[in-house]
Amino acid sequence: MTKKGAIWLIPNTLGGESTHDILPSEVGAKLLSLRHFAVEEIKSARRLLRKLDRTFPIDDCVFYPLNKRSSEADVMKCILSLLEGNDFGVISEAGCPGIADPGAELVSIAHTQKIRIHPLVGPSAFVLALMSSGFSGQAFSFHGYLPKERKDRIKKIKDFEMDARRTGHTHIFMDTPFRNMNVLEDLLNELGDNCEICIAANLTLHNENIQTMMVKDWRENAYDLSKCPVVFLIGKSQ
Repeated sequence: MTKKGAIWLIPNTLGGESTHDILPSEVGAKLLSLRHFAVEEIKSARRLLRKLDRTFPIDDCVFYPLNKRSSEADVMKCILSLLEGNDFGVISEAGCPGIADPGAELVSIAHTQKIRIHPLVGPSAFVLALMSSGFSGQAFSFHGYLPKERKDRIKKIKDFEMDARRTGHTHIFMDTPFRNMNVLEDLLNELGDNCEICIAANLTLHNENIQTMMVKDWRENAYDLSKCPVVFLIGKSQ
């Protein structure tokens, strides 16, 4: 009977050029030992491998795209390869795979097939933002991406504000860079003056900027978020 392969969840950087000061050496070593990869984007996965080792044999590898355009059949190709004994590295575009990330579906199906899952240590944007916010880490929710429609987005953030005020619960969310300013505009126009917001921009990068303020203060200190990765938090200072 063929021994099943295992899934290794490989963290990626949060956008910086350097890997060695962000990813533990053990992560790099494991990544470079693998030859089968489920990746959000092949180009960026290849770039990560080359950053770790310029001599890495890219042409000996098999890459399985796993993104929002992927079908269940695409996921099953990975599962079948795992059942044939191939170990897989799952690589997200940024941060930890499986969190607000297509890799979660592969992991879910792998559990049903008794395939071993190994998460590796690395940067997670929402965890770093929560650590830096001053908000409660005892009770929090990560909501991933907000709705695209403005009315739905406004309803969400108002619900977050109400819950944070009532329970002290922290609400964490994000959006794509080109919608960041729309989100910021809604936060500053729709939420109460004393609602506390943390904006964590460019985490781990040279221009990292993390600030927690009330809405009334953000109105005076807002800045352009349109070209940077951002995590937003609504909560209550401890």
